[in-house]
Amino acid sequence: MSDNLSQLKGLRPAPARGTRMLPEGTFANDVAVITGGGSGLGKAIAAEFGRLGGAVAIASRDPDKRARGVAAVEEAGGRAIGVQLDVRDPEAVKACFDEVEGQLGPITQLVNNAAGNLAGASEDFSLNAWRAVTGIVLDGTWICSTEFARRRIADGLGGSILNIGATYSWTGGPGTSPSAAAKAGVTNLTQSLAVEWAPYDIRVNCLVPGLFPHEDRAAHLQFVDKDKSDLDHRQPALRVGQTHELGWAAAYLCSDYAAFCSGHAFVLDGANWLRRSLRMPVFEPVRSWAPAKRQK
Repeated sequence: MSDNLSQLKGLRPAPARGTRMLPEGTFANDVAVITGGGSGLGKAIAAEFGRLGGAVAIASRDPDKRARGVAAVEEAGGRAIGVQLDVRDPEAVKACFDEVEGQLGPITQLVNNAAGNLAGASEDFSLNAWRAVTGIVLDGTWICSTEFARRRIADGLGGSILNIGATYSWTGGPGTSPSAAAKAGVTNLTQSLAVEWAPYDIRVNCLVPGLFPHEDRAAHLQFVDKDKSDLDHRQPALRVGQTHELGWAAAYLCSDYAAFCSGHAFVLDGANWLRRSLRMPVFEPVRSWAPAKRQK
């Protein structure tokens, strides 16, 4: 760390995990489906919804992750169920929503958090690899969102949809082209659906996380932060995000306190994505990240 950085403190830390950002019982009358809610950022979001009184459905293909998501919500004082779901399958989405509504009641909050990613050179990705990512990130977001909207338009209850974006949807994502392209689609879809569904009291927003390290990072992506003990000092904030901060942001955007907020992309990254200047960061060719390997 340079002498200049050693004299700076960066952005102040957030309040402790478990602190309520909104009034107790904010989601007491709500049912939330959180796709991919059993690990990482999705689990943090699920816990905050439960802490604020919401009934939470952890929707995931993986039974172990579903169990961990349910446990996180219950630890926060909420109630939750786990539901099998492959977001790429419209019939599976319909069955999932039927099951949740049969057990908990009408779904009023949807968080499209399920994601997939691959890191590597674009010329090494097969079409199947491309579709594996875009099918979850973009297709899955559209399938879940339209199923949610059809139900809430029909019964007049309204509700809120929160998509999970990425800052490289605006800048491009060298080394992660399938995800970057899909996230760009999610950002655009957020804006389109917000306009279409506002007359039905359905809000659609997008939460765009920065660097929030967590223990659930997929094994094939763990190399990204390997041997980087200086992650804090790669950020203007001089710290990375804490996952419960993301949970607070998600809760606000889905709550009635944000009732006039729709079509918005909320970036939570300590200003990191804006940091390019005359003194550019060192460029790393994609093939220098990890050994080349064709993604099938």
